[in-house]
Amino acid sequence: MKKNLIALNWQLWSLIVLMLMSKGVFAADCPTDIKAVTNSDAEVPVEVLAHRVKPLTRCELETEAQAWLLLLQEKVTEISIAEVAALYKKEEIKKAKEVEDALEDVQEAKEDADREETKEATQEAKEAMKEAREAEKKATQDTAVQEAIEAAKSKAEEEGEAVAATDKTAEAKADLKTALIKHVTDLMADRTALTDRFKVVLAELTAKGGDTTEYDTYIKAVSGIKVDVTDASATWTTITGWLMSPEGGFRWAANIIKFFVIVVVFYLLSIVAGKAAKKAFSKSKTFSSLLREFLVLSARRLVLFIGFFVGLSALEINIGPVLAIIGAAGFVIAFALQNSLSNFASGILMLIYRPFDISDMISVAGVLGKVESMNLLSTQLRTPDNQLVIVPNNSVWGDVITNVTGITQRRVDLVFGIGYGDDIDKAQKILEEIVHGHELVLKEPEAIVKLHELADSSVNFICRPWARPEDYWDVYWDITREVKRRFDAEGVSIPFPQRDVHLYQETTSAT
Repeated sequence: MKKNLIALNWQLWSLIVLMLMSKGVFAADCPTDIKAVTNSDAEVPVEVLAHRVKPLTRCELETEAQAWLLLLQEKVTEISIAEVAALYKKEEIKKAKEVEDALEDVQEAKEDADREETKEATQEAKEAMKEAREAEKKATQDTAVQEAIEAAKSKAEEEGEAVAATDKTAEAKADLKTALIKHVTDLMADRTALTDRFKVVLAELTAKGGDTTEYDTYIKAVSGIKVDVTDASATWTTITGWLMSPEGGFRWAANIIKFFVIVVVFYLLSIVAGKAAKKAFSKSKTFSSLLREFLVLSARRLVLFIGFFVGLSALEINIGPVLAIIGAAGFVIAFALQNSLSNFASGILMLIYRPFDISDMISVAGVLGKVESMNLLSTQLRTPDNQLVIVPNNSVWGDVITNVTGITQRRVDLVFGIGYGDDIDKAQKILEEIVHGHELVLKEPEAIVKLHELADSSVNFICRPWARPEDYWDVYWDITREVKRRFDAEGVSIPFPQRDVHLYQETTSAT
């Protein structure tokens, strides 16, 4: 029985493994009879192509990618052949110039009647002619190059530019080289259009789990524009041709205009978003002024951030790698700015828990001052003597915070002393009249005036009225001044520290 169970378990496990393997095989392998359908029209609009590839499966998209790759490869081949033809014509022009120079040397030698120099110049001219014929022979023997030359001639004639039927003269060769360079520029525009459509297929393939690394590498390798800086005329023709191309200069000009328009529009939207956020948060009593300002600023910056990346997409920049670079850079910066990040975290906590607000008088990190502003890194305090003190948020949050004006009532603690010979009831009555008669002293809580202690030199009364925080010093100074004036008028003394000294005289008897 036990052996049967072991055999049954083994069969079950074998069946499960076989099912998993077969599932992996069917998931990985694609049918070989799938045919591409989207590459029949190489000029299909990008938007239309995006809709056509949407319902395709991964296997179908891989077939489509291969088909578009072949189209792109054919176009790149055409570009390469046209560039080779342009190089041949450049070489022919160079050799023709050498022949002309050699013939001029022969003519000069004949005019000087120097037979030896004439003979040498004639030999050099023959060699130059031979090299020129060989250069022309290279171009004529290459069928693909000849087809590119004929295509360039046809293109030039369509645009109304005159190109000689034969390129025997140097001028005709130069015109044909210019036509070839313009033809290359046109082919590059076609290549760009094909690349755009190819990328649509690759984007859909990536979204459905396909690997596009090889395709992306090929596109990167064959894209771009090459300029022969050693040939001024070719450089100028290439640059002007690219600038005037719908897929070149015009396209990038439109993209740049779109970028700036998008950035300006999102900048205006950020202002609107900031005002809307300010209006919305101002109605909430649970938010402090600091938190409201932070949220409003964050709303504006978020809109600007989104606008910037939308603008980058208008420039046809893939924002995925850009975000990856920003993430990697942020990781490195986080290590380099640990103290700043600590201040940042403290700033966030202060905004959430609101230990103080703008215009509050606080005492923190050994500094007493009014809060003028606060950002995510530091808090600015204005001291009573008008000094601006900037305290890092980490020091603020990590220390004891005393919010002097964060409450609605504050007690004023005063101590007044009278002499031991003065009437304590009279003194208490004077103090009560002064306190209760001051207009800034609050009725609730009730002020306290009590005999507190019998000190060394005086009998001390405590006087503790309540006032609003902003009236604290006015009450303190007014009561102190009035007590002095009333005590003097009522004959109540205010003693100063004194000490009784007793002298004892001793007499000594004479011996």
